[in-house]
Amino acid sequence: MPSDWPTDRTNPLADDQQHHAPSRSPNVPDQSGAQAAERSGVRGELRDDRFVGGRDLTHWKSSFGRFLARIILWIGARLGPHTALVLTLVVGILLAVSLTAVSAQVYESVTEADGVAGLDHPLLETAMSLRSPALDAAVTAYTDVGGTVGMPILAAVALTVLVLTRRSWTPVILIVAAAAGSLSMTIAGKRLIGRARPPLADAVPPYEHSASFPSGHALNAVVIAGIVAYLLILRLHSTRSRVLCAVVAAVFAITIGLSRVFLGHHWFTDVLAAWTLGLAWLALVITAHRLYLTVRKVRRHGSESGTADSPS
Repeated sequence: MPSDWPTDRTNPLADDQQHHAPSRSPNVPDQSGAQAAERSGVRGELRDDRFVGGRDLTHWKSSFGRFLARIILWIGARLGPHTALVLTLVVGILLAVSLTAVSAQVYESVTEADGVAGLDHPLLETAMSLRSPALDAAVTAYTDVGGTVGMPILAAVALTVLVLTRRSWTPVILIVAAAAGSLSMTIAGKRLIGRARPPLADAVPPYEHSASFPSGHALNAVVIAGIVAYLLILRLHSTRSRVLCAVVAAVFAITIGLSRVFLGHHWFTDVLAAWTLGLAWLALVITAHRLYLTVRKVRRHGSESGTADSPS
């Protein structure tokens, strides 16, 4: 057990009855500068990012979750919280790529058996029947938002805003790792399957010639929109605003995926697989962040009790 592990009375993996929701210290003057300092850096992470609707993200209900937390606490006690977060995400990327390989094999079996792949041609034919020059141009412009130019720009803007407002490197690590994992999964899937896209005669130009599985646009939309929405939700205090943020991110990811089918650039099953893989990777990234917050919480408890170094 790590030396900075607190006693049962202050077990960081149990509910903290003192903080079911973030609150401002009464000793802090009600000034914008003081409030900004309270919500930035490590202090802000422990004050605001730790809770979502009264739920403590550092509380692990399952035995497996507590097991993971103990491993990351051991690493964090020796290498620091951010290093523990990076290492967790690296392991997560390896797991995500492995998941892509397994999914590729399952996908290949399903398509050979004409399972959900039986939807591909009917849905493409339906999309073709809905096309018009104006709609084609509008959907092409929209799908470019989730492409190799639009998505990095959106991610960079979100990243800049989050870093400047939070004064923390955590959003950088999470968004960059999320994007790297998404790219790795896309590359792995395309090389493993090499599935052909729909015929060019059925597609809307400009044409694309890389492998069809999985849809990179759909996968990236789920992951990037998802992680940005997650980081925003951590600082939103009303249920309505959190739900609205999640809905906007979900609608964006779904419509980007459907735009790929509408334009004939991907089969529906390519998009479906991308959504599934993206959600799995997003869950891993969020879990890594929860483990990071757990390390920060333990270091705070340890610092207050004199059994650990001060948080870095």
